[in-house]
Amino acid sequence: MPTLQEIRSASLQALQRVGVPPRHAETQLSLLLEAELSGVPSHGLLRLPRIVERIANGVTDPLACGTGHWQAGAFWQVDGAQGLGPVVAVEALDTICGKAAETGVAIAAVRNCDHLGMLAWYARHVAGQGKILIALTISEALVHPWGGRQALLGTNPIAIGIPGSDAPFVFDMATSRVSMGKIHDHAGRGLPIPLDWALDAQGNPTADPNAAKSGAIAPFGGAKGYGLGLAFELLVASLAGSAIGRDVKGTLDSTEPCNKGDIFIVIEPHADAGMMVTRYLDAIRQSPAADPATPVRVPGDRALKARATGLDGNIPLAARVWENIQQLAQHGPAPCRTIQEKIHEA
Repeated sequence: MPTLQEIRSASLQALQRVGVPPRHAETQLSLLLEAELSGVPSHGLLRLPRIVERIANGVTDPLACGTGHWQAGAFWQVDGAQGLGPVVAVEALDTICGKAAETGVAIAAVRNCDHLGMLAWYARHVAGQGKILIALTISEALVHPWGGRQALLGTNPIAIGIPGSDAPFVFDMATSRVSMGKIHDHAGRGLPIPLDWALDAQGNPTADPNAAKSGAIAPFGGAKGYGLGLAFELLVASLAGSAIGRDVKGTLDSTEPCNKGDIFIVIEPHADAGMMVTRYLDAIRQSPAADPATPVRVPGDRALKARATGLDGNIPLAARVWENIQQLAQHGPAPCRTIQEKIHEA
């Protein structure tokens, strides 16, 4: 099994071969590694080959940071210019975090940047600065409506980060039963999926993750999860001016410019909130458990435990994923002509 340093080195090399500047490569890789370390491989290095392919195909610009303007006093509108999702998002977050320090709250609406990846990474980034973050994003149509058989909604996750006096509270969930990345992870590992996760292309429940790729994922929580996912999609598209529903492209393929939307809301918490948050979370953890062998946890505890293990060098990276990273690092594509010209002009 490769070490964390070996994984990091090869991944950076793969990104830089295709023209990603070192600073942008570090940002993108930081998110992918955080997902792996947190035990969320569906949003980790499994996605690196597609990122590289999109850059090589000219539909992602590894140099872009996005351009924005203040639509109102604390509403930052951003055109991501097809930049890498984490790069554009961090630029936007840095801008509105500064504004929120003045106004108490600030919003960024982003369109036309690549897949954001694991939203918890952004929540932790902002909470680490002592601010609250609410993050929303949409995806290609992957989820069927409650009672339906066709994919018409995105997985439409939400993340919330709230600073504590010790560690922040970080909550990250999709409004689908699972993410498409989790289905791809099962397919890559040759594992079946539970029958209640997804439908195949004919609208029938399936245990085959490869069949689920061309079908539809179930909404979480039945009609309530469906309603929440639909509300998020309408909210994000309305604020960002992005594509919606089956018109969204570019979050799963390597050939289409990405046209989904993202929303970030940064809020200054009350001065005494951190201590209250930590005391309350500790009280929940110490509350009586239904099964004494399984203590009560709060969202994010499992990820923190997995991260501590991973930092010791134990990342259970799938063999196929590591092989792909090595191949890209040694023989990956060169930047497309447009990116080569931009690099030369810079």
